[in-house]
Amino acid sequence: MAKVADEKRKVVVVGAGNVGSTFSYALAHSGVADEIVLVDRNTALARGQALDLAHGQTFYPSVVVRAGGVDDYADADVIVVTAGAASKAGETRLPLLRRNAAVVSSIVDDIVAQQAGGVLVMVSNPVDVLTYLALKRSGWERNRVLGSGTVLDSARLRYLLSGLCGVDVHNIHAYVLGEHGDSEFAAWSMTHVSGMPMDALCPICGNCQNWQAEKQRLEKEARETAYRILEDKGSTCFGIGMALVRIVSAILRGENSVLTVSILLDGEYGQKDVCLSVPCVVGRGGMERIMESRLTASEQAALTVSAGVLKVAWNQLVEGTA
Repeated sequence: MAKVADEKRKVVVVGAGNVGSTFSYALAHSGVADEIVLVDRNTALARGQALDLAHGQTFYPSVVVRAGGVDDYADADVIVVTAGAASKAGETRLPLLRRNAAVVSSIVDDIVAQQAGGVLVMVSNPVDVLTYLALKRSGWERNRVLGSGTVLDSARLRYLLSGLCGVDVHNIHAYVLGEHGDSEFAAWSMTHVSGMPMDALCPICGNCQNWQAEKQRLEKEARETAYRILEDKGSTCFGIGMALVRIVSAILRGENSVLTVSILLDGEYGQKDVCLSVPCVVGRGGMERIMESRLTASEQAALTVSAGVLKVAWNQLVEGTA
């Protein structure tokens, strides 16, 4: 049965650069959205990217792809903000804050002015602090403003575990929590392969000699691999583009998928008044609920450290010293 007009799933992508265009390309191929609108202050860039994508419609599911403007925020189901300065090689994510905060503030003001009713997904780095900024600036309920968080970082950890264990990545469950950045950590207590905890699997797997040492290596590689990609090619776009399709699909389809998005915590995991990544059920309304699993003492301490790093960054921004 054909969809009626008000059932069309519309996604607005703010920022038509590497991440925004790659995400739009992946989203078009997914068949999840009915309309993809690219918005950029460089209107020529948005127009060119949209037209280039539209020319490929013969090769992917039917979807309207076009350039648009701020008025498109009003009826968007999901608004994905990728705009802002990109990370430089060797640069951590937090120094980006001061450069990107003004950009995000302006975008959020435009979204609010259009009385948008959809879900806002923040991607611009540093994503956790800018998610918090967008939430405060918009005045929206916390479930409607979330960040891409450590969804990609968790995927990177699963990829690494897949190679180590010789198991299909789809059968590995692993989560990176906290800041999307240098203080993030792997929640090994939540990591399992087809229901078998890693600590139980490793003694019988035989693919590594020292599991405790491998833990440290894998966690470090998952955390720092983005810097290596930046050094090699200047930007990251494919991985985050596909991670965003996963997040947006969960929203548009109402999948209620568990994803490590960045969300405002209000006492969960012992943290308050900070946006960081924990496992959340993501569905039609955005964050449907937070999955508050029991962490080990060391994991809880690491989450507290990560929250502290982000609060310091926010305070620096407020004080104008970031």
